[in-house]
Amino acid sequence: MRKVIGVGETILDIIFKENQPHRAVPGGSVFNGFVSLSRLGLPLAFISELGDDRVGKIIRTFMEENNLTTEYVNCFPIGKSPLSLAFLDEEHNAQYTFYKDYPSQRLDMDFPEINEDDLLIFGSYYALNPVLRPRIVELLQYAKERKAILYYDPNFRKAHMHEAISLMPTVLENLELADIVRGSDEDFSNLFGHMPITKVYNDHIRYYCPNFIATHGAEGVNLFTKETHKHFDVDRIQPVSTIGAGDNFNAGILYGLLKYGIGHAALTTMIEETWDKIIRCGIDLASEVCQSYDNYISKEFASQYLQ
Repeated sequence: MRKVIGVGETILDIIFKENQPHRAVPGGSVFNGFVSLSRLGLPLAFISELGDDRVGKIIRTFMEENNLTTEYVNCFPIGKSPLSLAFLDEEHNAQYTFYKDYPSQRLDMDFPEINEDDLLIFGSYYALNPVLRPRIVELLQYAKERKAILYYDPNFRKAHMHEAISLMPTVLENLELADIVRGSDEDFSNLFGHMPITKVYNDHIRYYCPNFIATHGAEGVNLFTKETHKHFDVDRIQPVSTIGAGDNFNAGILYGLLKYGIGHAALTTMIEETWDKIIRCGIDLASEVCQSYDNYISKEFASQYLQ
């Protein structure tokens, strides 16, 4: 059976509304999508790390309650589990402040087995961090050799804009390893400066990875492949919080790739109608998450969606 493998940070998000703490939920870019995928019943292997502390225990308990294995979550005795403060603005978008205290030894565990047509998602600063980079490259090259589909979300935050030039060789290496690249217009503006998304694709993505999905919040989604450029409108909703929207869009795409039986070899010949169905899955999950304070789809929505 095909499975989805993810590697990324696990963090406790403390959400502030009108400068008061509103609630605390386990989060992390890949983590958020994996909770949703677990609720949709997909086989998963999540690679991450947590401290042996109270926050780490909260997150591990939450994972177990959501049928997410902790087998590949490194538990470090020195250092603390990371926290993020997420301040919601009037448009319900979040500004983040992070608190991290990691040990020097990172991702000190065995990786899961990866087979042909499995899906591997990676991204954010986690996939660029020089401290983690040797282990990340080891994982990506192993997945590439095994003919898995590699899905890259740069998720490049404004906080790292000053590092964009120094990190660019690593970004380009990730683009080259990827079979699908998905990011927000804000990510690419932070990386490459302000320019139309078509120019981003033609100047910066196309040479490395032909399959590119750009999301623009309420303004919709753009898909680029070797044969196609297509725009998709998104549902008009009243958002409560946009935390986890992009992460769950990713989860929807991964779910769609499995649902419609798209393996590594089929990516290059996928017809437009199949892309339409897969993009729809991404929009569905992202729209649902925006209408709650959770970072993931509800169990009730998952049950209805599977029908």
